[in-house]
Amino acid sequence: MAKRVAAVAVNPVNGFGLFQYLEAFFENGIGYEVYAVAPAKEIKTNSGITLVADDVIANLKGKEDQFDALVFACGDAVPVFQQHASEPYNVDLMEVIKIFGEKGKMMIGHCAGAMMFDFVGITAGRKLAVHPLAKAAIRNGVVTDEKSEIDGNFYTAQDENSVWTMMPHLIEALKA
Repeated sequence: MAKRVAAVAVNPVNGFGLFQYLEAFFENGIGYEVYAVAPAKEIKTNSGITLVADDVIANLKGKEDQFDALVFACGDAVPVFQQHASEPYNVDLMEVIKIFGEKGKMMIGHCAGAMMFDFVGITAGRKLAVHPLAKAAIRNGVVTDEKSEIDGNFYTAQDENSVWTMMPHLIEALKA
């Protein structure tokens, strides 16, 4: 039976990255729900397209056991994350990432996904692919220059243009 995935989407989210995951999950019969990292379910893509997520990040808290994997969908909100880190939705995001990681769930992300995983302290010794601009922020994991890395339960890609390099392995693991 296929695993279930919680996808967290920042606001604004990189639509190309998010939609690669969602389309692959849909096409392969993998259940997923999208949670907006925002106070409301309505968010936008980097290009301004309005999306309505299934729910907000605050309502994912406490439901971690209903999912086998977490996708962090990066976007334009991440470069300014530090300025908004104390917003309740970002505090919830970091708590959810930490809980999923500590429970040994599959951790999936591109661009700054590995950086967010690293910030909560769940990447110790893991090989990670991360956007070149985020490489210096990694303290616990091991950054590589590969387009994507799969290390245990971590599936990371440098950016949205590299997600496809890990997708066949990710889908195989989610269908197992």
